[in-house]
Amino acid sequence: MSILVIGGAGYIGSHTAKVLKNRGYSPVIFDSLELGHREAVERVGVPFVHGDYGDYGAINKAIKTHGVDAVMHFGAYASVGDSVIDPSRYYESNIAGGLTLLRAVLDNNIQNFIFSSSAATYGEPQILPIPENHPQKTTNPYGETKLMYERFLRDYDMAFGLKSVSLRYFNAAGADPEGILGEDHTPEQHALPLIIDTALGRRKEFKIFGTDWDTRDGSCLRDFVHVNDLADAHIRALEYLKAGGETTAYNLGNSYGTTVKEAITAAEKALGVKVNAVDAPRRPGDPGRLVASCEKIKSELGWNPKFPDIETIITHAATWREKNPNGYRTVK
Repeated sequence: MSILVIGGAGYIGSHTAKVLKNRGYSPVIFDSLELGHREAVERVGVPFVHGDYGDYGAINKAIKTHGVDAVMHFGAYASVGDSVIDPSRYYESNIAGGLTLLRAVLDNNIQNFIFSSSAATYGEPQILPIPENHPQKTTNPYGETKLMYERFLRDYDMAFGLKSVSLRYFNAAGADPEGILGEDHTPEQHALPLIIDTALGRRKEFKIFGTDWDTRDGSCLRDFVHVNDLADAHIRALEYLKAGGETTAYNLGNSYGTTVKEAITAAEKALGVKVNAVDAPRRPGDPGRLVASCEKIKSELGWNPKFPDIETIITHAATWREKNPNGYRTVK
């Protein structure tokens, strides 16, 4: 089965493409390389198409050339802070480009679509852990683009019969346990790699954005989920649709929260060094607490995280960063 992996040169997309290949699927990575890495594609070892998912001709050609049966869409801008500063960039790419992708999918009679959504669609939680039927009231443009796209997919199912699964990630983290793939963003804005880089002496300090949140130690509460567990969930979602499943959405997390300060302590324990952490003001658009209820995907798809422990997640990420001190450095 040929799977077009949009954004497959990026962090979660590349890990999913690798797991797809290992399980006997035929992934084809489609990526503009604006944020993704050609070296990640080479390490996965699958066909690659260089293009923008907002380019109808490029998507249409890739689908026809590779006989694509299903699409996994990882390709979107994904920084809460950046979306607040420049929302136009997010609406133009995540929404306008994403609609162009859907037009090519419909024109080629593709019936199965897996979408990388986000816990950001929920906004400030009313209850914890957050179930899938929790009200979705976003607090930033990034979350709004994900919520809008979920609504498009529901409408496209009703109108055109396109079946989809939206996977609402909480905090993706960790790295390929084999050490082949990892997380490499420029600039890096995610908490765990920044903590690790500070521990490894590559950064002078790690900033804790807000110490007065309504959590047990005042720092933000997050639900970190291993990137390979996310990849497994994508494949389970695909198999669910192949078996005739209906359009739906699932949370992906570990169902327990780790505060930023607890993540720092876990990194210090896992790596045996002190992290120079400093307090900083809250960032606009950040919710204070995000913890997933994952009972739905566990009961319906049999998904269970293989790497739920925060120290294991940190160890896998740190191992990759130590082996690849400069990340991916192939010329794009």
